[in-house]
Formats: sequence, C-alpha cells, structure tokens
Amino acid sequence: MQYRRLGDSGMKVSSVSLGGWINFGEGKMAQENAQSVVKSAYENGINFFDLADIYGKGEAEKQMGAILKQFPRHTLVISSKVFWDMSSDVNDRGLSRKHILESIDKTLVRLQTEYIDIYFCHRADPETPMIETCRAMNDIITQGKVMYWGTSEWEGYQILEAYDICLANGWHLPKTEQPQYSMLHRERVEKTVLPVTRSRGVGLVPWSPLAGGMLTGKYDDGIPTDSRFNREEWAKNRYMNESNIHKVKALKPIADELGITRGQLALAWCLRESGVSSVITGATRAEQVVENVKASDVKLTADVISQIEEILND
Repeated sequence: MQYRRLGDSGMKVSSVSLGGWINFGEGKMAQENAQSVVKSAYENGINFFDLADIYGKGEAEKQMGAILKQFPRHTLVISSKVFWDMSSDVNDRGLSRKHILESIDKTLVRLQTEYIDIYFCHRADPETPMIETCRAMNDIITQGKVMYWGTSEWEGYQILEAYDICLANGWHLPKTEQPQYSMLHRERVEKTVLPVTRSRGVGLVPWSPLAGGMLTGKYDDGIPTDSRFNREEWAKNRYMNESNIHKVKALKPIADELGITRGQLALAWCLRESGVSSVITGATRAEQVVENVKASDVKLTADVISQIEEILND
C-alpha cells in the first residue's frame, strides 16, 4: 500500500480507501461479512475509512464504528460528513452552526470515538453564510473533535471562497474535497476543481472511481441479475450507455498488457493525478478489497496514459 499526504497536511492516508456509502448500514451487509471486509481492508494497509451521517441515517456509522474499535485508534483515519436531512426537523440539515455542532457530537457517539480525522461538508449550503460554516468547522477542530475539515461535491469557486475566508481569519483551512471522479466522469473536476485545489494544498479523495462498477468490465455483456445496476436503476442510467460500454471494452487490452484488471487500471488512472490523495472504493467481499488495494502499486507510464486518453476521448 502506498500512502499520500492529505493535500498539504501532515497526515497520510492510504491511496486506496474504503467507503461506507453503498454497502454499510440499513442491513445492507450482514455484520459478519462487514467485519470480514473491514478486517481485510485494515490488514491490507487501508487506514482511511469514509462514512457520512446520512448513510443509513446513522446506521453505517454505527456498524463501521463497532468494527473499527478492534484496531488501535491512532492507526485509523476516520471521516464522516454533515449536510443532509437527518430528520423532519427544520434545523436538522444544512451547514448552519447549530446543525454542525450538534451533528458532530451525534457522529462521535455512533462511531464510538472521541474524535474523527476528517469532517466533510457533504454539499454546499446556499442557505447558510459561508463564514458561519467556516467558523463552525474551525471551532470543532479547536475543540479537538475533528482533526481536518473538507468539502464534498463543492464547485471550485465555493472551495476558493471557503479557503479565502479561513485564510483571512486565521482559521483552519479546508484540506480535502471529495468529488465524483473517474474515467467516465471527469470534466467538471479537471476543469473547475483541480485548478483551485492543486495550488492550495487541498487533496481530492474521489468517490465512485470505478463508475459504479462499470469500469471493471462486469457489464460488457449486459446486466447480471445479481449486479448493482440490476438493483439500482439510477446507477444503471448514469453509467450504462453504448459509448461507455465501447470505452470500457477498449481498455481491456491495455489492462491485459499490464497484467492487471480493468478495475485496477481505473483506480491507478485516478491516482496518476498528483492532486488526488486517495480513491474511495466500496466492497461487499474481502476479495474485492484485496483486488482494489493492488492498484496502489500500479504506476502508469506516460505512454499508457496517452493510450487511455485516446480511448476516453474517442
């Protein structure tokens, strides 16, 4: 496993991490299986585990927190997020000072930890002044409840506004952004986010780097009955089209030549970007974790990257 600094901070995260969005909470994964997946991740060098309060309305935090307790806390980088509605109460959402300060305490209880390493603003909040959000994030870091804060799915200009406010006030700067980024979803990040984050020490930790599994090649010949695209219509509609099928099939000879899977190629492609600190992966089986982790050691040459670009731009 390779480790990278989170942006320009001193903390290092595994270049491949494990997320809890799809498979944890709400009874999505039996506890025994979840234990096996997390244990495999930890034993294979993953130290970064990403969650959010909205995943299963707190259940993913509870499930992951109970499992992570078996490992020394200092060896873990645990993140969670705040923004989405957690109840019908008018203030139980957004990035107001009230919601942030109340939410972090609830998250810590569910995760059974005294602090988390990264707290993400899960979306930008148009109803809360940016200075209020930045001050609240600074305060929970000062209180020792959070080590670093970041953003998720923010536009470049919003990250810049938050950064400048924190810089002007001597507050803790945002150190990470979690965008959707993959071979099949790249334009927004490369054109509007990376130009802001690269020069300001904000490291990207992309979600869905495998495009919902599309980039693994599992959908080359249609949609298997036991697959995610068969269960989730929105995921199928987002990624399943003739253009993407053609690109994914065209990537196979490149992966074969390198002796890796297309999934590993897709993860290594994200990690080719120096502005990326880690790629957040999902897994339902320990074997998937092992396969994903191998991408950490894959180095793509300029020639290989050029071949990939030809396919993606076709």
